[in-house]
Amino acid sequence: MIAILLAVVLLVVGGIHYYLWKRLVKDTTRSRRGRIIGSVIAVLLALVIPATLALSRALPHAQQPIVAWPGYLWLALMFYLLVTLAMLEIPRLAVRLWQRRSRPAPSALPDVSDDPDVSDEPDVSGKDDAGAFAAEAPMVDPGFDASRRLVLGRSLAVTAGVLSASAVGIGVYQAMGAPNLKRVPIRLAKLPRSMDGFRIAVVSDIHLGPLLGRSHTERIVRMINGVDADLVAVVGDLVDGSVAELGSAAEPLQDLRGKHGSFFVTGNHEYFSGFQEWVDEVNSLGVRVLRNERVDVLGLDLAGVNDLSGEDVGDGPDFAKALDGRDANRPVVLLAHQPIQAHEAAKHGVDLQLSGHTHGGQMVPFNLLVGLQQPIVAGLGTVDGTQVYVTRGAGFWGPPVRFGAPPDISIVELHGA
Repeated sequence: MIAILLAVVLLVVGGIHYYLWKRLVKDTTRSRRGRIIGSVIAVLLALVIPATLALSRALPHAQQPIVAWPGYLWLALMFYLLVTLAMLEIPRLAVRLWQRRSRPAPSALPDVSDDPDVSDEPDVSGKDDAGAFAAEAPMVDPGFDASRRLVLGRSLAVTAGVLSASAVGIGVYQAMGAPNLKRVPIRLAKLPRSMDGFRIAVVSDIHLGPLLGRSHTERIVRMINGVDADLVAVVGDLVDGSVAELGSAAEPLQDLRGKHGSFFVTGNHEYFSGFQEWVDEVNSLGVRVLRNERVDVLGLDLAGVNDLSGEDVGDGPDFAKALDGRDANRPVVLLAHQPIQAHEAAKHGVDLQLSGHTHGGQMVPFNLLVGLQQPIVAGLGTVDGTQVYVTRGAGFWGPPVRFGAPPDISIVELHGA
């Protein structure tokens, strides 16, 4: 299975780099030396992607950024070059068609039958009129089309490069900067009047790992504590690594302040990172892990279920265990990492589900693909009658780039209907 997956990755990456080579090297260079240099660079960059994916977790944690930074930045730039060049194929085709129509016509013999200056007498010089005209007529430069194609190729390559580099630059700035604080008012019909204005600080996808460490956690804790929320909900994907590697980076979570506590549910990445040791570690930091269970908060049922990825290791979500037997007149807020879990939540009468996982797409237009797998990519929506709020998350996975989907910490304010 791993060998098949690796073969697919190499095939896709190789195909993308061949396309980039064609548009950025073959279409923009004339000299043999230039094409050789460009070809070597393209091959090396193609190898960077699988090497980064393999080494960013295999190396000791302290050495991972050495590989992760250049590798993931190229992955992001490759993605935007592919998208931009693909979009430029339409104007490329239009310009090529226009160039063909405006190309000078080949030389042709003129109609001289009615020309009074042309004599009917034989040419005694040994050269007829047609031959004389052909000698004087302008010929089409055989390099004319090649020159136009070169100019077009270089122009579009520069355009794609500038747009792609700009997108990645802006994306890095947003990804490494502070998350946005978003105020999100949500109405619940069953909410007790005494809880009107109850605020839940929702954060997801912190993704501590090769490129995000302790300072990232400290900033998130500082921002959440600054709003003095009634409750804190961390809805999965805290880490990309083991407790031994990232325990210190997660330690600032012990300083989280919520008037009625801080809570956590597992995300898919916890199951790639040793979920049981992280469940124990997060609990030890004073953040309660809700594992298919619920608690009472001032007359509101706060429930949490494990992520779907836990099914592979016998630790999947159990909605019945978390939600059966409760008072149906009480409102219930469910913490579940993936928005798609709302389909099952709706069957159990959940009023509001708080989720993450999607990163809002992280890098537009990737959000369009995320929307094919998840019912809601970001923001507030409804799934089978249940309200679902999806935060974009505070971190990133893979490329340190968030373009068109800035990170956020959401302050959900509950109000009665």
